[in-house]
Amino acid sequence: MSEYAQIMVEKADGIATITLNRPEKLNAYTRVMQSEICEAMDDIDGDDAVGAVIFTGAGERAFCAGADLTPEGGGHVFSDPNEVADLSDERVRDGGGKLTLRLFRSKKPLISACNGVAVGIGATMQLAMDMRLASDTARYGFVFARRGITPEACSSWFLPRIVGISQALEWCMTGRIFDAHEALGAGLVRSVHAPGDLMGAARDLATEIAQNTSAISVAMTRAMLWRLSATEHPMMAHRIDSRAIYRLSRSADAREGIASFLEKRTPEYPGRVSQDMPDFYPWWKEPGFE
Repeated sequence: MSEYAQIMVEKADGIATITLNRPEKLNAYTRVMQSEICEAMDDIDGDDAVGAVIFTGAGERAFCAGADLTPEGGGHVFSDPNEVADLSDERVRDGGGKLTLRLFRSKKPLISACNGVAVGIGATMQLAMDMRLASDTARYGFVFARRGITPEACSSWFLPRIVGISQALEWCMTGRIFDAHEALGAGLVRSVHAPGDLMGAARDLATEIAQNTSAISVAMTRAMLWRLSATEHPMMAHRIDSRAIYRLSRSADAREGIASFLEKRTPEYPGRVSQDMPDFYPWWKEPGFE
């Protein structure tokens, strides 16, 4: 168990669990929490013993009730007034976006186990995760229009890709709170569970990935699907697909994958994400903030 002020991180059986840990504040989001999650992700990406990551919230009431706008929460969660002198400057950065961009860069699969209220950044941070599970007590809200602000945390990019433009517009324009079953029907979450079953279901999914797949294959798959599905022509995907399958088909992991299949046994992949990614990874150039 790692020591942080506002999150808990536990690693066991190839799974890292990050718990947002301010239950007395419904796990409301602060800049400290943002920094700690990013720090934890840096550690996890470098830890070859971790094959999957689960996010959840402490307590029974909330995953994350949004940004903590109170003075004791630090204030200025949406943008840091100390970053630039002139707040009209286009270089002002959204704190939630810094978090979701870090999650987007993850080399490990990310699973959210939403155990209660998830509004504002509590909802938008989950959009950068790969699979989303919910308790039947979960409640979601993209409430920005009801606060006089706009969607943040890159949700204008993520949300329409997950649920479609019309549903994304409805949720964001109304700012209403909706339940887990509506989220399931729209494809925001992949399954809904009784509260006592939620973490078990998330761990089962994480274990299926961590124990049966090549970590390098999963890291490449995550990068390819998130990035290439947004390109303008399938030829862009074909170029990367071709390079990836060429490199990986000649790897020790591919040999082990075939051997374990033929021998009807659990694979033991030797490849390490920290040092054995294909030589052309990353193939993209990260956009700057102009």
